[in-house]
Amino acid sequence: MTTFQIAANILFIGFVYYFIAQNSARQLQSSTQTKMHSRHHYYGFFAAFMAWLPAYALLIVMAIGDDIVFRSLSTNLIPDAVRTNADFNEIIAHAQIKNVVSGTNFGTQPDWVYDAAQAWQGWIATSTTLTTILCLSLAVLGGFWGYYKINPNFRSRNAVERIIVALLAASSVIAILTTVGIIFSVVFESLRFFALVPVSEFLFGITWNPQFEGAERAGSGQMGLSTYGSVPLFAGTMLISAVALTVAVPVGLFSAIYLSEYASDRVRGVVKPLMELLAGVPTVVYGFFAALTVAPFIRSMGLTLGLDVASESALAAGLVMGIMIIPFISSLSDDVIRAVPQALREAAYALGSTQNETIRQVVLPAALPGVVASVLLAVSRAVGETMIVVMAAGLAANLSLNPLDAVTTVTAQIVTILVGDQEFESAKTLSAFALALTLIVMTLVLNFIALHVVNKYREQYD
Repeated sequence: MTTFQIAANILFIGFVYYFIAQNSARQLQSSTQTKMHSRHHYYGFFAAFMAWLPAYALLIVMAIGDDIVFRSLSTNLIPDAVRTNADFNEIIAHAQIKNVVSGTNFGTQPDWVYDAAQAWQGWIATSTTLTTILCLSLAVLGGFWGYYKINPNFRSRNAVERIIVALLAASSVIAILTTVGIIFSVVFESLRFFALVPVSEFLFGITWNPQFEGAERAGSGQMGLSTYGSVPLFAGTMLISAVALTVAVPVGLFSAIYLSEYASDRVRGVVKPLMELLAGVPTVVYGFFAALTVAPFIRSMGLTLGLDVASESALAAGLVMGIMIIPFISSLSDDVIRAVPQALREAAYALGSTQNETIRQVVLPAALPGVVASVLLAVSRAVGETMIVVMAAGLAANLSLNPLDAVTTVTAQIVTILVGDQEFESAKTLSAFALALTLIVMTLVLNFIALHVVNKYREQYD
């Protein structure tokens, strides 16, 4: 069986035990005329959880661990003459073996690669059989134990609630560990980059040219512009994001005010879903729209006015990006504004305020924390956008605050650097991690600022 088939069978076994345990608890109560501690479905859920959780845990361990074990075993099959070669790379060797195992091999490989791949396939067959037997047996035995626990005094509801709480806590831990893992992986690779390029050159240099190999040194001490200066990238990111927010914030906020305070329920029911459709459009479609429609239009308008407009400009990318993030502001702001207690509006009307004055002086200040949160979400979406920038703004790392010029962003450069086969020992490749780390720090700073604003005004209206 494949991993998916094993998981589906475990799911089926759990459901079977759910219905069996539920009916058994109902029959036990009817036959003994004894009140059960919990409702019948809690006994079913307990039996199902006992069938699911141990079996799925074992399946995950086997799915992750067998590849590690097979990789270690295959290393022993690599001839000593190959491993002692100066050009030997263990990652490439394992990739060659895996390609033969998966059937995606192109060209002719050495004999030892085919021998290792054949052994690997045998290990996979053995592991699949063993995993199937162990996981399905564990599901059956676990479900039977849950069924065996059924009796009037068994607190199945408490047990099920403890299991659910444990699952929720485990999910939180996984989310935290994932975040920590991402940060540490970026930090470690960034430290390798800063061992080759001084931090001052990266943070304050105004020339970005990762193709120049002369930057691969520590403490160059050379005067002049650094070829790994990130200032043009972050300037381009901020420029395009500023253009996008200039479009999205007013349009999104005003549309949210109209939909929540002025529009009828019928109009709101039609307009809001249509606006939210913008969030579902793939970014590559926005990129095509920016490159084929908006950018040529802006260039032709600029030529008409006597302005020098680049064929790929920050203005074109920012305008389309602003259209893309309008739903993030309008939808969230609309929900926040509608959540403002009606008592605040009625109190303002009782004091003689008009509807416009009530919205401006009461509703919006009360909804400000939520509005700031929606704008922050839009900022994060704009800063992290890549496809529109690549297609409409170009890849030129120009240090310019003119929206009519061609600029690039941090995310676009990260994609450009990591495309294709790259050597992870070079400063060019490692610079992508340094850019990512700096971008993470900038996002955290924005989060802290927004959190400060939210807390300050939330206390005023609690």
